[in-house]
Amino acid sequence: MLKLPAFKSLTFFLGLLPLGYSIYQVYQLQVGGINVLGADPAKALVLLQGEWTIRFLILTLLVTPLVRLTGWRQLQRVRRMLGLFTFAYASIHLMAYLFLLLEFDFRNLWADILKRPYITVGFAAYLLLVPLAITSNRFAIRLLRKRWAILHRLVYGIALLAVVHVTWLARSSYLEATVYGVIVVLLLFSRVFKDKLASLQETLRRPA
Repeated sequence: MLKLPAFKSLTFFLGLLPLGYSIYQVYQLQVGGINVLGADPAKALVLLQGEWTIRFLILTLLVTPLVRLTGWRQLQRVRRMLGLFTFAYASIHLMAYLFLLLEFDFRNLWADILKRPYITVGFAAYLLLVPLAITSNRFAIRLLRKRWAILHRLVYGIALLAVVHVTWLARSSYLEATVYGVIVVLLLFSRVFKDKLASLQETLRRPA
């Protein structure tokens, strides 16, 4: 089994692969090579970063259940990194949308937010991610104490918003959005059940 520093390095390397893949696809497009970006490469790039955002978000949520199931506690040590990769790809997704599709015309941005529900939901999810990214450090954990855990439970709401965003974007097939939705709902129920069980155990420990 990999030691923790090597495991973290491997996780970081794997987390960069989707970005490297995107850059390679842009290079192939520029030189006239084979690429997967299709007839509308700008839109394809925006969607690709969005897909990896929700995948990293789900991976982040899966860490705790997997640790409970497998006992492999090394996973817990890369959860913060996966969360930051989620924010990084969400930021790239947003910047690609602003640059490639809107050409930094912020008037169109506000119009999209107000008129297109999937943009509204996606933008709301991103705004909720910002405080989680800012507080993903030991100083914030010490400063916020119990409030830190409460704040970071927002991640489940963000995941639900992300699934709605992806579902609204789907045109021909809802399979991918459905898979994401099922995973997120199961993880949410798992969290609720865990909290209810912990509350029950705490009640039983109290003296009559």
